[in-house]
Amino acid sequence: QLQRWGFRRPHGVDGSAAMLERARRAGRYSELRRCELGREPLPAPTGRYDAVLAVGAMGEGQVPCSAVPELLRVAKAGGFLCLTTRSNVSNRRYRAELEAVLDGLEQQGACQKVLAQEVERWERAISEEESIQGTGYISGVVYLYRKCPIPPLEED
Repeated sequence: QLQRWGFRRPHGVDGSAAMLERARRAGRYSELRRCELGREPLPAPTGRYDAVLAVGAMGEGQVPCSAVPELLRVAKAGGFLCLTTRSNVSNRRYRAELEAVLDGLEQQGACQKVLAQEVERWERAISEEESIQGTGYISGVVYLYRKCPIPPLEED
């Protein structure tokens, strides 16, 4: 789908060597690097990417919310940051923390919210108490932000 939208050379990072090898075998990435998000800086210069996606990685026990400014750092001014997380009971605290980080970045003028959309049947539930009304699924949310351009310096 990303290629249909014009994103032709995706780069990927993961903290797991096994996942990077799996991604290499898939042959869809032009560059893959090992990086533990939230523990080290991304191996990319500031403002390099048109879009930065963290899909299926933002959650309790996975990528910490403290990594969001670093994800935004590598997006170009005017570029996009797309994040997803679960809305299930066990992820509520993380989701609230993630939204607080995103709200703080927006209040600082670093980015602007384009979309925050709930997805009812996000993924299969692993327990009945997590399932939405016995459907066997949990819900999730997609966040899309646009990185704000750096305001011009005022001359004296």
